[in-house]
Amino acid sequence: MNSKNHTILLVDDEPDVLEFLSYTIQKEGYRVFTASNGMEAVQKAKDLSPSLILMDLMMPEMDGIEACIAIRNIETIDQPIISLLTSRSEDYSQIAGFEAGADDYITKPIRPRLLISKLSALLRRPAQDENKQVEKAGIEIDRTQFLVRKDGEPIILPKKEFELLELLASRPGKVFNREQIMAIVWGDDAIVGERTIDVHIRKLREKFGNTYIRTVKGVGYTYNVD
Repeated sequence: MNSKNHTILLVDDEPDVLEFLSYTIQKEGYRVFTASNGMEAVQKAKDLSPSLILMDLMMPEMDGIEACIAIRNIETIDQPIISLLTSRSEDYSQIAGFEAGADDYITKPIRPRLLISKLSALLRRPAQDENKQVEKAGIEIDRTQFLVRKDGEPIILPKKEFELLELLASRPGKVFNREQIMAIVWGDDAIVGERTIDVHIRKLREKFGNTYIRTVKGVGYTYNVD
């Protein structure tokens, strides 16, 4: 992935936070633009069409939740959004961010390596039209509702299970190795056990059966449509 091809929009009402984030992200070769409130963020999202938006939740004039909803209602914008949370990292804030359309979150104080890992992972995510549904072999993945249906019956998955299934189904027949899955779904710096992927695959098979996800021994996993 060439970072020079990506533009990041940073949104925070604290100048020192914007300065720190800009420095951290520009060091990796990304182009950076900033906004100091939600209203400015919505306008710049329209004007710039950035590759990714990193946005604080607590801001004056229009907070991050309202801004996220407004951006998601712009039909021409389908960029990943990471919501910034306070150090409290309350479950309510995380849920509110996801419900507003955020793709991920990161808590303050921000760890630079983790932030860059999340940016990189989201920007590597297979591009997909959010307004479209992925339907393969009886399984329908609806990104707008964060919902999966099997033979028409809705199944609500935890976030990582959903992202793992969505990744595999985005390229039926392609074998994703463990390194690719870990980087895209969990991020390069994710602190998880070696068997995390296996556990999530097992849970998906329990819900959808063994025919959809095939193990390629010694390599990784693929979404099977045969």
